[in-house]
Amino acid sequence: MTPRPDAPRARSLADALRGRSDDELVALLVARPDLARPAPTDITALAARSGTRASIQRALERLDTAHLQVLEALLATGTPADVDRAASRLGTDRGSQDLLDILCRLESLALVWRSTDRISVARTVAELLGPRPAGPGPSDSMLGGGRLLEDVALHPPQVALTPRPAALVDQVAGGAAGELLGLVDETATQWGERPPRVLRTRGLAVRDLRALASSLDVPVDHAAFLVEVAHAAGLLADDGGLDPVWAPTEGYDDWLKQEPPARWAALADAWLRSSRAPHLVGSPAERGGSSINALSPDAHWPPVRALRADVLADLAELPPWSAPTVDGLVARLRWRRPLRRVADLDRVVAAVVREAEWLGLTGRGALGSAGRSLVASTPPDLTSATEAMHPHLPAPVEEILLQADLTAVAPGRVEGELARLLRLAADVESRGGATVHRFTESSILRALDAGWTAEQLLDALAEASATPVPQPLTYLVNDATRRHGRLRVAAASSYVRSEDPVTLDAILADPALGLLGLRRIAPTVLVSPVGGDVLLTTLRERGLAPVAETADGVVAVPRGSTHRAPARRHTSPPTLTSVVDRPYAENLVALLRAGQAGVDGRADGRVDEDAAGGTDPAVVLGVLREAVADRHPVRLSHAGPDGVATTLLFHPRRVEGGRVYGTAGTSNVERILTLHRITGVSQA
Repeated sequence: MTPRPDAPRARSLADALRGRSDDELVALLVARPDLARPAPTDITALAARSGTRASIQRALERLDTAHLQVLEALLATGTPADVDRAASRLGTDRGSQDLLDILCRLESLALVWRSTDRISVARTVAELLGPRPAGPGPSDSMLGGGRLLEDVALHPPQVALTPRPAALVDQVAGGAAGELLGLVDETATQWGERPPRVLRTRGLAVRDLRALASSLDVPVDHAAFLVEVAHAAGLLADDGGLDPVWAPTEGYDDWLKQEPPARWAALADAWLRSSRAPHLVGSPAERGGSSINALSPDAHWPPVRALRADVLADLAELPPWSAPTVDGLVARLRWRRPLRRVADLDRVVAAVVREAEWLGLTGRGALGSAGRSLVASTPPDLTSATEAMHPHLPAPVEEILLQADLTAVAPGRVEGELARLLRLAADVESRGGATVHRFTESSILRALDAGWTAEQLLDALAEASATPVPQPLTYLVNDATRRHGRLRVAAASSYVRSEDPVTLDAILADPALGLLGLRRIAPTVLVSPVGGDVLLTTLRERGLAPVAETADGVVAVPRGSTHRAPARRHTSPPTLTSVVDRPYAENLVALLRAGQAGVDGRADGRVDEDAAGGTDPAVVLGVLREAVADRHPVRLSHAGPDGVATTLLFHPRRVEGGRVYGTAGTSNVERILTLHRITGVSQA
């Protein structure tokens, strides 16, 4: 932003903002969204809000070291600032392109303003950055050469980079994205059939997280990341029952209907927007007690969202297809956000880098094409990211390889009916580029329990395999089928019947089954006081392979579980500000112009709520503080004890304790006005 030759001399930030173009005001609102919510009434109100401590603090925390050092150098030269002396203190000159770019950025953020030959720093900036030497004199030689700062850093630190082939980066990232989809699907399927309970303190029990990690063959921290991302995407939730459990949501079913690249983009976007920190799972809770559980309130940590954005922004700024070290990213992050104090930053950055790799945003530490597309805009462009991931996401395989050692090799991701078949009839032995599934007697019995016959199972495997069904697998299926169903269970409360009395004799003689209270009522029938489900489960645990039957003696085929949680309830605290996009900012600027026109068009000099920002405390306080600092009067409307508003030309002297002290008109008698009774204020 360069000053226009005909720009009027701006006495204050409000004057400078009133002189900005619509595009410049839009850029300010997009860059500092807290200024737009709630919407100010006019540009004067916008200027007052932009100078408050809270807003300036947020703006400063988003600045890198270079911008902060330029601000410090400007403050050290007095008010208004001497750009030549500030440049000298920074070891550069006024015409330096780096300095000009930084000054333009600071001006666009309304942290400084200027017209023609002068530049001023917002007063609150000086208060927040602390006391600095000002004015000419001895301060010019704090350091040799008149430099203010001993370590000027107008550029981010150089870090060691490892170049990667572009094709390799995208291939690895696509493979990770495909694995992510498979693991989330597997997690939702398992929890749909056997949903884990919700702890009384919320969250997921450690044993349930470890069980999931074991079944998925991933580390526990990876499993915690998976459930947190799936929960953030609305795929898993607390079902809200009397005895609540974690289960897939109806949104999971909708998610499954999307194409794989779109499913990936939904998960990546949820991770970027989430304020939950999976890396905290297992760490000691701040409030004492046990460690932090996955999906618990203690894993909510809002700063992680900004840290993710900063790490990905740094990766995007590096040369394409290059992988930095974690230490290098930490150094760049400290330069990028020096005012943000994050404990254990090294650990947090390492976690973000690891999670980005699991997501498929990066490959071998370098930002991939899809990841770069996702972080290229704010908010993320999911359509572009989906298109960028499409060519690199491995297509699901439609065939497996059955082997004589009772294993099946899936050379890629499996989906749909094939995935359900393998999940039911085999156990995952190892994962990687190819997943190895092993058939065992228990896995075959699991399929038979679900209603499959031996013929159906062998036919389905033969259809799915590129190789013939090996003879050992045929023998295993047939042997399991012969054992399957020898025992039959029903509720009597429950009974066991078998055509083989010897088997029933063995059950009655088994001490481990004594708690079932079994007794014989016929040579082929035993009864028990426990429920049928308990009896069935206990006998299966003893390796007896019973099946359930209905009251008329027909084998009962269990229906697949369809347990679903209702739409996820948002329990995370709301953020202080939300993203302001360009269309919203453009509409707001039009309203600000209209509001300012009403103020500027006053013919009689009266001030009312509609014309001067109303009773917005930020506006009132900001305008009065500026007037005190600059020693100029304001025109305000003040409501007396009787409720009648009086317009005053007021000369404020100080503002403190909810009151403003000064004189009105030409009188030298001090008056004290209560701030909450001031219904409007503007510069005189």
